[in-house]
Amino acid sequence: MHPHFTVMAVALLLAGTVRAAPASDGIALAAPDAAAVRVPSSPDAWGGQRTGREPTLSDRVVRYDIAATLDPHKHTVAGRERLTWRNRSKVAVRSVYLHLYMNAFESAGSTFFTERRARDGSPRAGTDIKDAWGHIDLRRVAQAGATVPWTFVHPDDGPATDHTVVRFDLPQAVAPGASTTLDIDFVTQLPRVVARTGYFGTFHLVAQWFPKIGVLELPGERGALAPRWNVHEFHMNSEFYADFGSYDVKLTVPRGYTVGATGEPQGAPADKDGMRTWHFAQDDVHDFAWTADSQTARPLVGTWSGPGSPPVTVTVLYPPEFAASAAPALKAAKAALTYFSNTLGPYPYKTVTIVIPPYNAAEAGGMEYPTFFTIDAYATVEPRTTSQFALDFVTIHEFGHGYFYGMLASNEFEEPMLDEGLDEYWDNRMMRDEGRLAFISTPLLRRLGFAPGYPTFDAERTATPRIDPADPPGANAWHRLQDIGPVYTRTATLMRDLEARIGRAPMERAFKEYYRRWKFRHPSIADLRETLADVTGQRAVIDDVFARQVYAAEPIDDRIADLTSTEQLPLPGLHDRRADVGKRIDDARAQWRRTHPHAPDGVGPYPYRTEVTVRRLGAPVPQTLLVKFADGSSATAHWDADERWHKFVWTKPARAVSAELDPQRLHYLDVSKLDDSRTLEPDARASRRWGLEFAAVVEYLLSLIATL
Repeated sequence: MHPHFTVMAVALLLAGTVRAAPASDGIALAAPDAAAVRVPSSPDAWGGQRTGREPTLSDRVVRYDIAATLDPHKHTVAGRERLTWRNRSKVAVRSVYLHLYMNAFESAGSTFFTERRARDGSPRAGTDIKDAWGHIDLRRVAQAGATVPWTFVHPDDGPATDHTVVRFDLPQAVAPGASTTLDIDFVTQLPRVVARTGYFGTFHLVAQWFPKIGVLELPGERGALAPRWNVHEFHMNSEFYADFGSYDVKLTVPRGYTVGATGEPQGAPADKDGMRTWHFAQDDVHDFAWTADSQTARPLVGTWSGPGSPPVTVTVLYPPEFAASAAPALKAAKAALTYFSNTLGPYPYKTVTIVIPPYNAAEAGGMEYPTFFTIDAYATVEPRTTSQFALDFVTIHEFGHGYFYGMLASNEFEEPMLDEGLDEYWDNRMMRDEGRLAFISTPLLRRLGFAPGYPTFDAERTATPRIDPADPPGANAWHRLQDIGPVYTRTATLMRDLEARIGRAPMERAFKEYYRRWKFRHPSIADLRETLADVTGQRAVIDDVFARQVYAAEPIDDRIADLTSTEQLPLPGLHDRRADVGKRIDDARAQWRRTHPHAPDGVGPYPYRTEVTVRRLGAPVPQTLLVKFADGSSATAHWDADERWHKFVWTKPARAVSAELDPQRLHYLDVSKLDDSRTLEPDARASRRWGLEFAAVVEYLLSLIATL
């Protein structure tokens, strides 16, 4: 029998198999299909812009005081939580909603696993937990000593067997502007590591582990017209959304376990009866995660400082088998601290904790929480190899979430573009600005001289659907035909293209302003759009790009359809016999050669009429057409019209050599760059080059094999 069945059975039978009645206060829930917001938030949303003169970084809505004890053999966490929540609205609140995220791993009937079965192979949930399920068991919920009844609800119309959202019907309503305190006793059973939480052996990544209150949005916030609770079920591809607040957490584990967590340690850990209690606290964050492992090597600790930031302690927790990853991770994190602080805004916290999961716990890698994140691990890390690039990229990406997921705190359920997409863009931007390339090589191949590298934005372009994009970047995390991947790749490519159009400096100024306006609040996609338009002064461009490529996903497909360059010779007619015209042409050419002995082919006494036909099979974008001629000259034309084709014509004293659309490579979202150019004569240099290089590599490897 499932260990928590007897405790929860009655509640499941009464509440989990039927749709819960509406809350008595009439406050609605966010819609099951909520996605990208189109209406900008009001200026006073979330308490208004944080100027730095306020006594706290955020408008703290909630406080969590938690005492938790880990049983590393049963892989359970017994917790006592005191949750203090403030009602920001102008109406009395009689019911509050909480996330019980760990119940996503309770059974195959959860929303998470239901979606996983429908989308086999998702990178978010590739591990088989082998019946080592996880859950949160609510043992007691009280308000001012009075028992609080609770009911599972399904805001997204998920299966009745999903228990990731719970409603507490309060004995005492919370008046406008007032606060209430809930005392919650719970036991969390960790699953075998899956979807960035759980255990493997002695390693425990404790995330999504405590009852966490949802967000009550007010009119003017992210498109809300009336107070509403934003508490979506835990979908396979969704992450999180929560109010800012304060966390004071005491973690008790057996002595010999190393602990790392969100926030700052509060003094030395205290020992009692073979157990050790670690105390962490952090204000102005919206989540808390931690790790405990008895096999962790001695932590690697460094420091970082930068203008406007407090001194930051950077700690890397790693298992002995991945010691090679620790120092590169520390270096990459410190570089990211510098870049993000300089290009977005100063890092405001005093800690960064990096966790490298052990062997066989890779599913715990690549996840972010405030001041705390996990990365991928490699037994060897050498320069100009895939492992070195991947370690740097993931470390920078997970740190960057501290800005887009952490301090900007967007709604990852409904608008994942604002976190995963923008972070992917800024991560690639850092790699580009610092000259870092993506390498495809192993240590052995590198020693053999094979270590090709390419710009990371090229990799993003390759990975994103361009021919037939099905899902707008602004779509929510779960209603997606092509899964969550394009949120990363298409957003990063889209923002790269937008930057190429309006300029690097204006784009960086706009993102700095976006961070300044919306840090410690909860911006929407509409708020990002407005900030970009305001700062760059490119309202028409921004509005058009968002309409076509954020709220929609229109393919871009411009191409060279035809290139001709014809010598304009005298023509025979009524008074000019064909033979006479031919002799006159020959004489003129001979005379030209005598007076221009070094003239290149394609240049002569007669002009050439060059025609270039361009086709548009997708959304219109401003294009540049570059035509090169045999005499070394060139001509440029601009194609900005919303039309399906256009013919450009030049009459010049030289024959055309080539025509190319988008010579500056502004449009990475274009379906194919191979049809953007055409030469008048066939040119096999590229195919010969790649063919010879590939043949050389194969020959080298065969020679090596022959010597073994």
